[in-house]
Amino acid sequence: MLLGATVLTNSAQAAGNIKFTEYDLPNGLHVILHEDHSTPIVAVSIMYHVGSKNEDPQRTGFAHFFEHLLFEGSDNMKRGEFMKMVQAAGGQLNANTSQDRTFYYEVLPSNQLELALWMEAERMNYAKIDLEGVETQRKVVKEEKKQRYDNTPYGQLLNVVFENAYTKHPYRWSPIGKEQYIDQAKLEEFMNFYRTFYVPNNATMVIGGDINPEQTKAFIAKYFGEIPKGTKAIPRPTEKEPVQTAEKRVQFYDNIQLPAVIVAYHTPEMGTDDWYALQLLTQTLSQGKSSRFRKEIVEKQQKGLEVGAFMLPNEDPGVAFMFGIVNAGVSPEDMEKSMLAEIEKVKTGTIGDEEYKKLINQAENDFVSQNQRVLGVVENLATYHTFMGNANLINTELERYTKITKEDLKRVANKYFTKENRLVVYYLPKSEEKKG
Repeated sequence: MLLGATVLTNSAQAAGNIKFTEYDLPNGLHVILHEDHSTPIVAVSIMYHVGSKNEDPQRTGFAHFFEHLLFEGSDNMKRGEFMKMVQAAGGQLNANTSQDRTFYYEVLPSNQLELALWMEAERMNYAKIDLEGVETQRKVVKEEKKQRYDNTPYGQLLNVVFENAYTKHPYRWSPIGKEQYIDQAKLEEFMNFYRTFYVPNNATMVIGGDINPEQTKAFIAKYFGEIPKGTKAIPRPTEKEPVQTAEKRVQFYDNIQLPAVIVAYHTPEMGTDDWYALQLLTQTLSQGKSSRFRKEIVEKQQKGLEVGAFMLPNEDPGVAFMFGIVNAGVSPEDMEKSMLAEIEKVKTGTIGDEEYKKLINQAENDFVSQNQRVLGVVENLATYHTFMGNANLINTELERYTKITKEDLKRVANKYFTKENRLVVYYLPKSEEKKG
């Protein structure tokens, strides 16, 4: 949901220790404050610990639907005024939903802090959830699905991987969900979802920027202190994905011109030593012009138009993705063979000192770059607390990367990048389906 351009705000905390304070309100709202006077702006955010994995399998898409619905207005705010009020105050706002959480934020001149807090309190306690808003957002969400997924080349890539990589865990459906479930849902179902998840004891508020901490605490107490704690049990998925014991192969047809090959492997949950090592390993394969996939498959063999490897920061055990879009005249089989060959080289060969040093430098640069933006700091603090209960990872997580050795990279490659743990997807043009 794009309600404003991403705000890249310079922070004085570009490097070194990022200072913050945190505390809980009696209603369970966790608050984190980060003071930074380098620019006269403030970022106000709330991360609700609800994503698509918290949904009923017969009502998928609810968390993403609420990302939209909670901009409709409130008991004390006219419909459609949310965005107008922030923009009139010189600010920008946005929201996004993942499988694990929903994140709302505003970036405003620092003298508008109280406005942002009032608006987020309205969203949390007095949201306008009625038939008019539900019907409006039903249309919006359907259009977004059509534009971003159905009519975008390779737009179904992540959906296809998760739907086939998972059999039990709720990662098997994506945040966009199925439009028929949103159509079938009654108003009371939406109200129940709101009362269950959008409560202070399921939220982390992070405020960063040009703030006076004591005044900020007073504002928070004023607007959030009287919001009642949620009384419903907050459901957390308990399903564990069974260990995959045999390679899975899938063909998927879409409106594309050039085939793509996706190779995906199950990974451990975020925060484990192996997860950090695998994150570096995917960067070895695809980050930068000198990465292994690009040098070998794109430049030397000229088999691929585009290649990549990445991991999503999932709270529960996730997936490492490798993909290649083939050049004209190259078969998916050829692309798969080249991709697997590069993966095999990591498992059996060696990583040189220069390549390893570059990899660690990339990790450090990425980490520092994200924390050069006050919004990046705010989101990181929220994520670390929500997923791992430790906001200070913003200062210590880099050490988890730098302690990884070349031997660790080889070890995790052999542990996780196995045939038995692999899903291979041939993402093919619909014209080929007709031939079959």
